[in-house]
Amino acid sequence: MSSIKTATAKFTGGMKFEVTSGSGHTLIADTAGPEDGGENAGFSPMELPLMGLLTCMGMDVVSILRKKRQDLTGYEMRARGVRAEEHPQVFVEITVEHIFTGRHLDPNAVDRAMELSETKYCSVSAMLSKTAQITHTRTIQEI
Repeated sequence: MSSIKTATAKFTGGMKFEVTSGSGHTLIADTAGPEDGGENAGFSPMELPLMGLLTCMGMDVVSILRKKRQDLTGYEMRARGVRAEEHPQVFVEITVEHIFTGRHLDPNAVDRAMELSETKYCSVSAMLSKTAQITHTRTIQEI
């Protein structure tokens, strides 16, 4: 049986929405500023897919590295998305920078964890890759 996810959004004025996930967590979505009718009081709708990509991949990678018994002490990710000029202005390019910190991390294990997330496990990556070329870079910092 497939997994069903739900969300609700309530308009709260200007361009703001209070968005609640089916699991009960809430965030504010808004546009960047007055020129768009917003107040920059929350996440923009197009920031959310990038955040979803980072957290989806991050959780996969951490889980895989734990199973591989890698001594990961820190992991930071950064995403940069380029949108199409024509509407609906989907992402056409996304670059994800992965910065790993740990003790004696095996570069092959790190690369494999990233590859498995991108090609097998991360549903957000699978969706975004339908319109965007996603590239990854990685840095490993020894402590």
